[in-house]
Amino acid sequence: MRNKFLRYIRDVRRYSSRTCEVYTDVLQSWVDFCEGDENFSATFNVNGIRAYEVHLLDDRKLSPRTVSQHLSVLSSFCRYLMKEGVLKSNPVHLVKRPKVEKRLPAFYKDESMDAYFEGTKGDPEFGTLEQKLNRLIISLLASCGLRRSELIGLNVGNVDFSRRVLRVRGKGDKMREIPLIPSLCKEISLYLNAVSSLTDDASDPDAPLLRTPKGARLYPVFVDRVVKKELAGVPDITVRRSPHVLRHTLATELLADGADLNSIKELLGHSSLAATQVYTHNTVERLQKVYTNAHPRAKNGGKNGD
Repeated sequence: MRNKFLRYIRDVRRYSSRTCEVYTDVLQSWVDFCEGDENFSATFNVNGIRAYEVHLLDDRKLSPRTVSQHLSVLSSFCRYLMKEGVLKSNPVHLVKRPKVEKRLPAFYKDESMDAYFEGTKGDPEFGTLEQKLNRLIISLLASCGLRRSELIGLNVGNVDFSRRVLRVRGKGDKMREIPLIPSLCKEISLYLNAVSSLTDDASDPDAPLLRTPKGARLYPVFVDRVVKKELAGVPDITVRRSPHVLRHTLATELLADGADLNSIKELLGHSSLAATQVYTHNTVERLQKVYTNAHPRAKNGGKNGD
């Protein structure tokens, strides 16, 4: 039943490969905890789930956020078992989740990203293929707000140069279109021209848009390494250097510049507005800093009439 569920989320629900890996690991962890007993109708009960939660927190020392993720996977599996008639109810719903501290999305300052692009622009006609690739990875992540998996999955045919849009396949196999600024279109074109000198399928619509030096499609670790390397010398970056922070940065900047939440939601490919609203906290924090530094009464300790 476990393998059938994993095939279901992969082939029917079209979950990403990374999500499928997480589900596989969590379910294996649960089976190991139950000492290999896959009689789910017997092992899935409130006491068993609670014991597993304690095991993750106390024995394995996992964070509340990770434990909550385990419970979410088990809950999803329970819903599937109910659909298949194996379970009558979902016991995970009766187990209180560990309290998870809310984290605001990290982002890079405007000045930091400006410094990166200014320092790497050079003459776009020159530069090695590796330099073009690395900068293009940062440009696409920062300008389009792509998830890492979406970047990796891009094909040549996803770029519509005539309309200046990028067609992206996101979570749940949903397609969305993202506008491309002219400079980014030129950057993509120059990169593809450079690739065409090394391979015969550079213009094939089904070929990978971005390739490793060996010509293969990018993979997660490769993208992570490029982001860390490219942003290593950028001033005033105090948070982690990762593809997802570049995505957060775009959302935060768009909101700060007056873009409405629904537009940002569509751009990022969020399934609900609640996922997008988290960026409003960053904007409020910025406003508070501006208020404190600029407002005459705020600078005076908030005293009225003194």
